[in-house]
Amino acid sequence: MSAAPTRSRSALRAAAALTAAALSVTLLAACGSDGDSPSSGSGKPVDITFWGWAKGTQQVVDAFNASHKDVHVSYEEIPSGAAGGYAKLSNAVKAHNAPDVFNVEYPQLPDFVSQGAVQDIGKYVGADLKAKYLPQAVQLTTLGGATYALPLDAAPQAFYYRKDLFDKAGIKAPTTWDEFRTAAEKLKKAQPGSRIATFFPDDPTTFEAMAWQAGAQWFGTAGDTWQVSLEAPETKKVADYWQKMINDDLVRVEPSFSQQWTASLQKGQTAGYLGASWGGGVLKGTLPKDQAGKWAVAPLPSWNGTPASGMLGGTTFAVSKDSKKAEAAVEFATWATTTAEGIQARISSGDSSAFPADPALVPVAAKAFKADFYGGQDIYGVYKSAAKSIKQKWTWGPAMGVTNNSLKDAFGKLSSGSGTIAQALATAQKDTVAELKNRGLKVSAP
Repeated sequence: MSAAPTRSRSALRAAAALTAAALSVTLLAACGSDGDSPSSGSGKPVDITFWGWAKGTQQVVDAFNASHKDVHVSYEEIPSGAAGGYAKLSNAVKAHNAPDVFNVEYPQLPDFVSQGAVQDIGKYVGADLKAKYLPQAVQLTTLGGATYALPLDAAPQAFYYRKDLFDKAGIKAPTTWDEFRTAAEKLKKAQPGSRIATFFPDDPTTFEAMAWQAGAQWFGTAGDTWQVSLEAPETKKVADYWQKMINDDLVRVEPSFSQQWTASLQKGQTAGYLGASWGGGVLKGTLPKDQAGKWAVAPLPSWNGTPASGMLGGTTFAVSKDSKKAEAAVEFATWATTTAEGIQARISSGDSSAFPADPALVPVAAKAFKADFYGGQDIYGVYKSAAKSIKQKWTWGPAMGVTNNSLKDAFGKLSSGSGTIAQALATAQKDTVAELKNRGLKVSAP
């Protein structure tokens, strides 16, 4: 997402500085206005507007409204972020008609902060509330020492696989990436028409999570300068691994959640899915019922066998810069993210296997999600262990839309053999640095 064209370079630098950990934070003028807050004493409920797209969100809003008298939420469902939701939100912010509160995924939050689109809600978020959330989630919502969102869920990685196909090939769920490659070779030999997993050329976030798991740090800050490093050794190791898997025809290269990909899963042509905690609900809701009991969930393989994970997605609640009802918005977001009622409403409404950012609610989520598709396996036990192993200190950049679009365009050449993952990273590095400089930001890159 690019910044508003009318903003000066100096203004952009100031906005971007909000995301630098070493800098103090200057609040936007609208941040302190909460005259219509729940404590205003007007006697009428405060009506706040909320935009989101996650499955079960309407049920969450209905449950909140039914149980609260001081705040009422008016909900509008918008397309998912990547499908146009972020563009709609960005345009609404520029037009000064944005909702009071909206969902934004962790990778896009720094972009909204650097645009000055969201406000610091720290005055309403005490230490006790922050302590409820997974530390890695708090880190991703705290920029420049300011709190810009409340975490809804975390998205630790996991490996979903067909037990029956693995048993037939004489393989077990791999615990290391070396074992994963060996399992892929055995599966292909035993069942030539089947592959162990898919590399998604249209979804760079999966690769980013792999780099995160390997200990890479694509972005960082030093003072008011952004550091960009998409080609460091940790990422190169991941790129080389997956390039060889593709070259040796051990994985499929197909668009994520496409008809082609779904059909390959249904026919047993793809025996595994490298996803995240929310992927459990996706598979359950996508595949035919006759595959129930054939699927299982395992920790993502790691490089040395020690549990390690990145995050693949994850959603937050942010308050728009012009909202005069920040306190009420935070009250709703707090209820939705830290109460059993909020999580139950979201998960019980369908096949959502969301992993709460509040670890205390994991048992609630596990009870609400019907794991029959996985033979009754305690899949939340796998997610819980993975969440603890999420690598810390990962930082998302302030222009992930540009970074991801660059990677997506370059990854699209992989299936034809006209490009490599390494080349895609090199291009994305240049495109990202150019975009940050175009926004008037200071950049340091190898």
